[in-house]
Amino acid sequence: MIRDINLEECDATEASSVLPTAGSIKNISLNCSTMIKLRVSPMKANKINIAIVDDHRIVIDGIKALLEDHEAFNIVACSTSSKQMLETLQHTHVDILLTDIMMPEMNGQQLAKAVRKQFPAMKILALSMSGQGEIVSEMINDSDISGYVLKNISKEELSTAILKIAAGGIYFGDQILEELERFGNMKKQNEEAHLTQRETEIIKLIEKELSNKEIADTLYISERTVETHRKNIFRKTKTNSVIGLVKYAYEHKLI
Repeated sequence: MIRDINLEECDATEASSVLPTAGSIKNISLNCSTMIKLRVSPMKANKINIAIVDDHRIVIDGIKALLEDHEAFNIVACSTSSKQMLETLQHTHVDILLTDIMMPEMNGQQLAKAVRKQFPAMKILALSMSGQGEIVSEMINDSDISGYVLKNISKEELSTAILKIAAGGIYFGDQILEELERFGNMKKQNEEAHLTQRETEIIKLIEKELSNKEIADTLYISERTVETHRKNIFRKTKTNSVIGLVKYAYEHKLI
């Protein structure tokens, strides 16, 4: 006869002979005429609890497929909504949150800020299609994220990042580090250029192809003043053409 029972259903003699493997379902012969099918719940002790949020379900499924067979990982929550994830975190223990950046309603930056405020012990690993230095820098400063990687990384690198962060470290992909360095250099150049707020306004209007007269009318200043500003702008940015100036402005996030 076969029946489903828990360990508690065996008497002391029977129970002592049962040594189940965690997560398995085995038929175990006991010192009695009854054949028992024993159900044992999977053990999750010492695993890293991971939550995933991305507004594309197929991305979530892909990340789960990469991670769920790893012996150290336990996927405990997934959502396509940042707001829903915040609610889930209220009653779910999560060690590391994997979050996308570009999402509707509440983007990854906003979610990271909220998580840092409500769950300061939780680690945050950002995953994105792009790693703009400005965004990464803001998330480090505002949300103290533990890592940032691109979605084109390998399974091995993603696992390495999670394990390193879980151990108390940080992980930023090589491309992200390059972007951070480039952003830092641009910020330094902007500071060294000492562009005034008025000069920045004029650069934005030049990019829109406004003439000196149109710029003067827009800012309620004289054309001569606009011409003086243009000369100073070209000198400070070390450019000598409108195309070069616009290129500089885009590269340095002035527009």
